Amino acid sequence: MYIPNAFREEDTEKLVAFMRANSFATLVSVHNHLPIASHIPLVVTVQDNVVKLTGHLAKANPHWQVFGEIESLAIFTGPHAYISPSLYEKRESVPTWNYIAVHAYGVPEIITLSDSRELMDKMIDTMIDTYGSDYKSQWHNLSDNFREGMMNGIVGFEMIVTRLEGKYKLSQNRSQNEQYNVAHALLQSADPNAQAIGAAMQQNLETSEQQ
Repeated sequence: MYIPNAFREEDTEKLVAFMRANSFATLVSVHNHLPIASHIPLVVTVQDNVVKLTGHLAKANPHWQVFGEIESLAIFTGPHAYISPSLYEKRESVPTWNYIAVHAYGVPEIITLSDSRELMDKMIDTMIDTYGSDYKSQWHNLSDNFREGMMNGIVGFEMIVTRLEGKYKLSQNRSQNEQYNVAHALLQSADPNAQAIGAAMQQNLETSEQQ
């Protein structure tokens, strides 16, 4: 991802928090020399300073067939907003777009029921605990045949993140006064995305002032 220094974010704790808050990600790999993407929820965990992503795909999805071979990319995106040059002090300015994105790279390792019942159960429980804890008791009270049929229809995976990139494009390349003007305008918008970017800009400005 192209990241000018002004927009680069390297705080792992901050990036992980963003990934968890925007965990419906796009997983991208290369299959038969062509890019392939799947849109899936991911569970983000950290243990001993190692970030790990957990998820699963339908077995019918050919995407999983390249797992364990080459690096994949998980893209996490959040709010975004158009920034009008009319908000800048200098008249000769260009329009742009503010946004937040995090890229996580790693090699997904396959989890299947036939290879490891324990790992498959752990993966399913992790997904349920994260996204639908109220379903957990129902899941475990379903018949063994139904649950095994469900688990045989998916391929789980775990991906150790070997590279993490964060881009917080929040007008940091503009003057502080212009950043305040843009943030104020976005916070007044009726668009929730614009409001979220305005709030992120405001928080970024407050953090900068405290440093």
